[in-house]
Amino acid sequence: MITQIFSMVLPVLALIIIGRLCAAWGILNDERHAGLKDLIGSILLPVTLFNAFFTAEYSGKLLLVFVLVFLSCLAALGAGYALRRFVRPYDRFMPLLMTSFEGGMLGYALFGLLAGAGQTRTYAMVDIGQTMFAYTVFLAALKSAGGERLTPSAMVRNMLTNKACLGMLAGIVLGLLGVHNAIAPTALGQVLTSLISSITAPTSALILIVVGYQLNVNRRLVKPVAITLGLRVAVMAVLMVAVSAVLFALIPYDKALMTALMLQYTLPAPFIIPLFADLGDDGEYVSTSLSVGTLVTVVLFFFVAAFSIAG
Repeated sequence: MITQIFSMVLPVLALIIIGRLCAAWGILNDERHAGLKDLIGSILLPVTLFNAFFTAEYSGKLLLVFVLVFLSCLAALGAGYALRRFVRPYDRFMPLLMTSFEGGMLGYALFGLLAGAGQTRTYAMVDIGQTMFAYTVFLAALKSAGGERLTPSAMVRNMLTNKACLGMLAGIVLGLLGVHNAIAPTALGQVLTSLISSITAPTSALILIVVGYQLNVNRRLVKPVAITLGLRVAVMAVLMVAVSAVLFALIPYDKALMTALMLQYTLPAPFIIPLFADLGDDGEYVSTSLSVGTLVTVVLFFFVAAFSIAG
């Protein structure tokens, strides 16, 4: 069992280390890193999300998971506002670091290592609630913390101009229309599956290399970052237990779904925080929190991997 766990965990560590070495040795610079992120964000991730939602099984179970995850993100944001006094003077963006998850750039990559690149539809079931939360409530709260106001029309515009979100929406629409079920047994379905697999195959590796490149830990901020992440881990643990308890009281237990839930609640806050708000003097605190939060996720991934292969 230990060998199986390390076969899942070591690739994550190795790829993140490769990302750091690429930075240290000058193989990647900010311009090349930006190019890789554009490749991931504009092509690889949208195709991965499209496939996950295109092949998803739409049912009352998916709706239930969506509602529970969305509400848990809302509860985590409320907890962040209640607890932010513990990290003053870095409390302005602290509630945003307490909620939502970096599913796109990390969740799908890690779940692909657990279950196989073609099995991300189970994780998609868990991710859809937090994705909708991220582009509505989370983004509005983030803009507010940065001194701006996000209107409903701006929310829609952000969703419709984000390629990853467009990939997800296209997958949902075609999945709901039954297109996947109609073409899956045909030659067209086989060709499409092969094409998507070829495009998405390097996604996990490239994402983890990019994550490794952008890791940044500022020692001066160790205390507020440690408090922030300690509180996040505690809040997410409570919410994960609550969500899974309610979910599996209403539907039959599903280990793959439980694994996806466990992984989701170990992820760091969304990496979009620096992209959508003027962080000002809080920029280093936010970036350090996201970097250390990623390292915490890698540590917790060991336990998620152990659970996934346990009998």
